[in-house]
Amino acid sequence: MPGGDAREAVKTVTGTFEDFPFLPELPARGPGADMIGRTAGMLVEMYARVEPSGWRLGDRPGRDTRRARSWLGEDLDALEEFTQGHQGALKVQAVGPWTLAAALELRNGEAALSDPGACRDLAASLAEGLRLHLAEVRRRVPGARLVLQLDEPSLTAVLRGRVRTASGYRTHRAVDRQVVEATLRDVLAAHPAGPVVVHSCAPDVPFALLRRAGAAGVSFDFSLLTERDDEVIGEAVEGGTHLFAGVVPTTDGPLSDPAGSVMGVRTLWRRLGLRPGLLAQSLTLTPACGLAGASPAYARQALAHCVQAARSLADNPE
Repeated sequence: MPGGDAREAVKTVTGTFEDFPFLPELPARGPGADMIGRTAGMLVEMYARVEPSGWRLGDRPGRDTRRARSWLGEDLDALEEFTQGHQGALKVQAVGPWTLAAALELRNGEAALSDPGACRDLAASLAEGLRLHLAEVRRRVPGARLVLQLDEPSLTAVLRGRVRTASGYRTHRAVDRQVVEATLRDVLAAHPAGPVVVHSCAPDVPFALLRRAGAAGVSFDFSLLTERDDEVIGEAVEGGTHLFAGVVPTTDGPLSDPAGSVMGVRTLWRRLGLRPGLLAQSLTLTPACGLAGASPAYARQALAHCVQAARSLADNPE
């Protein structure tokens, strides 16, 4: 979400999504509130600091780790305030292990992705940090059924060997798909009590791999789908995977009417030959990606538009 006021952001989210609120991220506050820094602050016995080139792993917690944890604590305070008595789903999110490995640097300046041992340690640290984070959210909002979202925008690049080295002249080797899947499965296991959704706003989301790893849902930018994704989408729906379809643009601009926003979803459903009645059970409408680059007014409008579009789809799935 845009801006730097945690209370205002949580108030907006809980007021718009009464049945499915979420813990906002506010990267405009600076290092430690960004998605990588925020998740780095959750790590257990691993620490990161800000360097000119980005976030780099270090030996001990410093100012940047303390700042990240402070921002998260402020956000949780606001969430607790505005979710008193909440019963039902509540989403929290963190960066997944492979996007984190592609973003965090080792001491030599290369991505942790370059070192299989570092990747294993990072995933284990992340899993433990997520367990602690989820326990803290449960303590603050005891009536909530937590949904964990792992953000993996770099996952496709990791699988295809497209993550650039520090020099920028080469790319890191593609990681074996079985290793990627096993690591994701281990991290998803940090939340055995509830569903885990994996989000990627990149093209060619590996739906089948995510399903095998145990993801209950997949979140994606609907505009990036092509007809070659039809088969895996159909298999996902028939296999019980929940789709989080990003249909609302994330930057300021005019929005179509709610029915127009879901026209493509209806077209996809017909093309796949799926029952219209499955739509309301199998699909949640979201912005295409994060709203941090939007104005506060547009962000509020985009969230409200998701609700209106979802009602339109539920009322008239065909």
